[in-house]
Amino acid sequence: MPATPASVGAARRAVRALLTSWGTGEEVRDNAAIVTSELVTNAVTHSASERIACRLHSAAGRLRIEVEDQNRAAALPTPRRPDPDDQSGRGLLLVEALSRDWGVTGTHRSGRVVWAELAADADAAPSAAPHPDRPTPHSAEGRSAHGPLFPQP
Repeated sequence: MPATPASVGAARRAVRALLTSWGTGEEVRDNAAIVTSELVTNAVTHSASERIACRLHSAAGRLRIEVEDQNRAAALPTPRRPDPDDQSGRGLLLVEALSRDWGVTGTHRSGRVVWAELAADADAAPSAAPHPDRPTPHSAEGRSAHGPLFPQP
């Protein structure tokens, strides 16, 4: 799809429709729609790509959302710590809160895939509270440089 703002809503609607056809529960569909929106928004906003692709896979109780861009950005996606009055910068915080894991991998082409895995069952979904066993997001280029997003007790 073209890397334009209109693709965010189109990807979100397509994911919701596909998950509905798979018989996925409402909470998982809602979480997947939010994660898709945030990943596609980041690709459109930060990758300088002309085209992006969004893919969905389901296996072994996990739902994997992948957004591939042309990797024209200077830096890896990293969660920000926005100020309370900032109008943006919370997308990857949402992805992390709703996902079991997320990261970045390269492709055999000159692109990059930002992915997130969610529980395919709402009962197994992570809570928004910090999870000490959750791995730090990672990429093919190595572990992300950011630390925990939430203060550790």
